Amino acid sequence: MANITLKGNPVSTVGALPVAGTVAPSFTLVNKDLSEANMADFAGKRIVLNIFPSLDTPVCAASVRRFNLEASSIPDTVVLCISADLPFAHKRFCEVEGIENVISLSVFRSPEFGNDYGVTIVDGPLKGILSRAVVIVDNEGKVIYSEQVPEITQEPDYEAALKAMV
Repeated sequence: MANITLKGNPVSTVGALPVAGTVAPSFTLVNKDLSEANMADFAGKRIVLNIFPSLDTPVCAASVRRFNLEASSIPDTVVLCISADLPFAHKRFCEVEGIENVISLSVFRSPEFGNDYGVTIVDGPLKGILSRAVVIVDNEGKVIYSEQVPEITQEPDYEAALKAMV
């Protein structure tokens, strides 16, 4: 269980992020066109899992924009932006923002994702949605970097994540 904060108030997650060197849990999530996407779809690529509570918050939106600009330009890398937002919200956000270099995915049919990755918030006002985290998986399916952001209103450490990819 990770102990994090929301505006300084303690909240907890269901577990802990997968650690470097472990095999990343497989998943099946919903794309913005309602199709399913799973881990195997990205086999042979480095995968950035940008996990966050909701696109409708400034920090979450900023992380999608930033990874759209930076991580997506790294060869053989795919950026997956994952939240509990419905696929319709992901589609609307990407269209309005001109986001084309990341894949937006919803966990609305797959609550096990939050449990498997340890990011479902279990208490406080955001109970039931995902915490802010970054997990990077290498082209062989092993975790090479993970960050559970300690304060939900804080952006992830982009520099550390990007450095882990090169």
